[in-house]
Amino acid sequence: MNFRLATPEDAPLLGQLNQQLIQDEGHANPTTVAELTERMRHWLATVYGGVIFLDEHGVIAYALYQDEPAQIYLRQFFVVRDRRRMGLGRQAMEILFKQIWPQDRRLTVSVLAQNQRGMAFWKAVGYAEYSVTLEIQPKTEPGD
Repeated sequence: MNFRLATPEDAPLLGQLNQQLIQDEGHANPTTVAELTERMRHWLATVYGGVIFLDEHGVIAYALYQDEPAQIYLRQFFVVRDRRRMGLGRQAMEILFKQIWPQDRRLTVSVLAQNQRGMAFWKAVGYAEYSVTLEIQPKTEPGD
């Protein structure tokens, strides 16, 4: 597995992958691929770093993270659908842990509560539960 740092020019690819991530994790985000692409372009040009993982068959995964003074916040991590369950996500995370991210920082990631596969993956690569966010969704119609 190889990797390269993402640039704003990678935004179209990452926008498409981001939409698949939103679908797969069961998020209610209605953003279009075009909107996700523009958001990704802005993020990569400003506050987020990105890594694209690839091999001879093409793109395997991507990571989008924010490098803060006290922590590395992993905003997005996605393994393409036809490359899952092969250990490639773990390999990509090992690259992040050992080659890209400083070892003296706290590492954080958020997982949607209903995303049990995601939760299991993050625990398997070393993350542990720290807090739980609860919410009440806004009422959509009067009287709900």
